[in-house]
Amino acid sequence: MTGTRDAAAAAEAADRPPVKAADRPPVEAADRPAVEAADRRVVEAADHPAVEAADRAAEVVAAARAGDADAFAGLVEPHRRELRVHCYRMLGSYDEAEDLVQETFLRAWKGRRGYAGRSSFRAWLYRIATNACLDVLAGRTRRILPQQLAGPAEPTASLPPRHDLPWLQPFPDELWEPAGPIDAQPEALVVARETMELAFLAAIQYLPPRQRAVLILRDVLGWPAKQVAVLLDGTPAGVNSALQRARGTLRERLPERRADWSPPPPPGPRERAALRRYMAAVERADLAVVAELLAEEVRTAMPPYPMWYAGREAVLATLATSWDPASPHWVGRFRVLPVRANGGPAMATYLAGAGERTYRAAAIAVPRMEGERITELTAFHDPGLFPAFGLPSELPGGYR
Repeated sequence: MTGTRDAAAAAEAADRPPVKAADRPPVEAADRPAVEAADRRVVEAADHPAVEAADRAAEVVAAARAGDADAFAGLVEPHRRELRVHCYRMLGSYDEAEDLVQETFLRAWKGRRGYAGRSSFRAWLYRIATNACLDVLAGRTRRILPQQLAGPAEPTASLPPRHDLPWLQPFPDELWEPAGPIDAQPEALVVARETMELAFLAAIQYLPPRQRAVLILRDVLGWPAKQVAVLLDGTPAGVNSALQRARGTLRERLPERRADWSPPPPPGPRERAALRRYMAAVERADLAVVAELLAEEVRTAMPPYPMWYAGREAVLATLATSWDPASPHWVGRFRVLPVRANGGPAMATYLAGAGERTYRAAAIAVPRMEGERITELTAFHDPGLFPAFGLPSELPGGYR
């Protein structure tokens, strides 16, 4: 802090008598060039951009601690995106992540005078955010997907939505920012194990809150055990023990091929073309094309509806009922827009019922693909998510 540094310098000077020019030992002529060069280096170092930036940063922190709201906003806002993602991983909910970021900033503002500069401001915010999430998670059940409730439903079986259960939510890619390493490492690096997959997020919900925090901080964000121990008021040995237990639980909960929870490769041209075909087929209610694009072992779920379906035949049988205008279970006509969620392509679906010329927001569908086949599709029926994806709640009938 500038104020702290100045005060310390003044105190030190008060304990030491000033040195007069006449009291300094004479500089020999032969030594004068070296002394002058040293003086120049001192001046150049003081004028170095990094030194100037550090001084400016210290001044901003001092102003924020003193109650300057603009200075405080300038410090916290650059970290909003990554803190939102961190809270989302901890909680499994986009809505709660938004609330917890605001709670983090509120706690940081109230406790700003307690920031002593012993860690980076970013690490200090992560400490506040993590503890805020742990407070929310205390004594609460984990967020789930329908597959974690019961076995697959029979074809065409339907149950009413369950709004009393804590469902997992998707996260829009536009608001996602890959987390970089801790401040002591080059900012250009990106943690290789970064992931936002639904399978990973559903699996870590089985971890106790503290183990969840350790796993995210160590294996996702790449923080060293010592740094995590400071953040969680623990010890490096305790952090490493919690990490091993968390990894063991994940190996039990994740599919075998996903045990390293590394991100899948981005979809190539063929995969993207297959998704476009699928979206067009949904709009036409073309079951034949949909059948071509579904894997034989495909699984589909539609939270908050508690049932899920396993296998292409079961999925097609259910769609045949809900897509048939002559059926009493017909859901209506679809419009589908491409979006991105959880690090990959997704779809926003709109529905228009009989006689309706407006398509209403229905679901954000997050697929998982292997090659050109959809192996899993989770459609989150929550119109309240559409604004987070930058989407309107309604589309006109002629929209394409």
